[in-house]
Amino acid sequence: MKLLRIEPRVVEYIPDQLAAGVLYISDRFRVCSHLCCCGCREEVVTPLSEAEWKLTRQGALVSLWPSVGNWDYACQSHYIIERNQVRWAPQLSCRDIARVKQRDRLDLQRMIANQLPVSGQAGPPAQSHWSRAKAYIRVFLDRIFK
Repeated sequence: MKLLRIEPRVVEYIPDQLAAGVLYISDRFRVCSHLCCCGCREEVVTPLSEAEWKLTRQGALVSLWPSVGNWDYACQSHYIIERNQVRWAPQLSCRDIARVKQRDRLDLQRMIANQLPVSGQAGPPAQSHWSRAKAYIRVFLDRIFK
């Protein structure tokens, strides 16, 4: 059954077992998690960052932007969480989904490139932890956005 409302709950750690209809918010780890609002019970993780999702709060009301598109789940649900309301969005075509994934991947790569020191700038040398971190992140992104 599709949800029309979600209850925000601030936690330090996301629990192992998620309750339906609850948006868990971890400020410490800058992430939200919830069970898919379509009722399929898939766990949805939304990292909070400049390139991913933004959580806004108005008292007890929360909004999550942009939309949640569960493209890799069987349900392929698509919705926006706005002021604790689940607003269902239209289903996207395979072509549109591919475009969204590509745009998201580029946004994340740009954000990472802007945050990690580059060789010749202040910070760790190019072959240090930062270079390995960049390489790891590229592999991670390739797996997520294949």
